[in-house]
Amino acid sequence: MKLVDSHAHIYSEKFSQDREEALARAWAAGVEKIYMPNIDHTSIDVMLETEGKHPQQCIAMMGLHPTSVDKDFEKELYLVEEWLNKRAFAAVGECGIDLYWDKTFMPQQQEALKVQVALAKKHKLPIVLHTRDSFDETYEIIAQAQDGTLRGIFHCFSGTAEQAAKVKELNFLMGIGGVATFKNGGLDQVLPHVQLEDLVLETDCPYLAPVPHRGKRNEPVYLPLVARRVAELMHKSEEEVAEKTTQNAVSLFKL
Repeated sequence: MKLVDSHAHIYSEKFSQDREEALARAWAAGVEKIYMPNIDHTSIDVMLETEGKHPQQCIAMMGLHPTSVDKDFEKELYLVEEWLNKRAFAAVGECGIDLYWDKTFMPQQQEALKVQVALAKKHKLPIVLHTRDSFDETYEIIAQAQDGTLRGIFHCFSGTAEQAAKVKELNFLMGIGGVATFKNGGLDQVLPHVQLEDLVLETDCPYLAPVPHRGKRNEPVYLPLVARRVAELMHKSEEEVAEKTTQNAVSLFKL
């Protein structure tokens, strides 16, 4: 099976001791493409260095994560814009709204998302969205901006069947990861009612490791566990899930 990890922080310092080995393990498990979302100015160098060493496997995005948005967020966005003008990236991301940790800078997060949506349109790139405790707020901004040209992923989707239908209406994909394997993750109520054409797979490593590795460092080699759970819940074969989600990811990122 060939798989695409549509969202992985493989450049994270959590892999500083064994990044090469982790990438080799992923490759051996069939994870041939790993799309890396940026966080902020502190992650750019190591992300691009990882891509430079593994250009066939690791592909960079460029964006500003909502938890890195503060009162000086404009400086970060100038840097994002500068990089997008300088070279090619697979997507704008990850960006969005995060109301789980702190709501202090919600207006700034909304503004940062709107700017990055405009950048995605300008550069004709998909956009990768972070929506932790903020599906409705993020959806509203994307729905207002959707003019038929905007594509992307609601990363780490763990919403309801109604929210899944809203994502589909926007012509966006849902990123499904380790949460699908969690006993109370809720996706067992959603995945039987969606289509494979609406999904991509992800690990979001080093976070959200799937069962039976929950609570440990996640890595791309665990992506087949996500594929297996999606297959179970959707009554499909693992091969079908791998083939369709891979096709979805590759076509989205090569818009």
